[in-house]
Amino acid sequence: MDDAFTLLRRATGLLPEDARAGNGVTIDDLRDCQRHQEWELVLDLLMEIADEHPVPRGFWSLLVDAARRMGLESRADWCEWRAWETRHGILRAGLTLLSAGKGGRRTAFCGQGQLRPLWDIGNRAPDGGQAVNVARLWVEGAPGLAPGESATVRLAPLGPGQWRHLRPGDVITMHEGRPVVGTAVIIEVTPPSDPGREGDQ
Repeated sequence: MDDAFTLLRRATGLLPEDARAGNGVTIDDLRDCQRHQEWELVLDLLMEIADEHPVPRGFWSLLVDAARRMGLESRADWCEWRAWETRHGILRAGLTLLSAGKGGRRTAFCGQGQLRPLWDIGNRAPDGGQAVNVARLWVEGAPGLAPGESATVRLAPLGPGQWRHLRPGDVITMHEGRPVVGTAVIIEVTPPSDPGREGDQ
């Protein structure tokens, strides 16, 4: 079984030589960190560079395994999320939760993909009535979201094909049970970067 450091080196080898992060960090900088055995920084830089360049799904799997072996569970969870997006595409939205006084949630929720709310995305049931679809939710840049707050979120639908009609600017609503607890505006729809492996789960 490969150790975390071997896995990170293997992931580096999957990136193009001209790849760089948005802050200008290059593959050479990455290899310099590896020589100095700054492995947690190496992991973070690999994640940053991969946000700027399409990568094979196996790239994120290597980072998941490396992060878990380093005891970095939250980073491993994020890399698993990004592996899912490689297969199914990226769906981002600006979400605003209703306040508790207006019928929204009464408590904050964890924003790292555990919550699986229902969404009205415009689909209809066979009888013509409202249909709702399930999607996990990841809050960008924050550990969670409280009633009345707004944030950019990423969605991982169960049955991604049912969400293909959405475009930036579309408005969808978040439900927990029947009541609306939040409203979201789609801001990004990016197709899978590994379409040959795309599935519907």
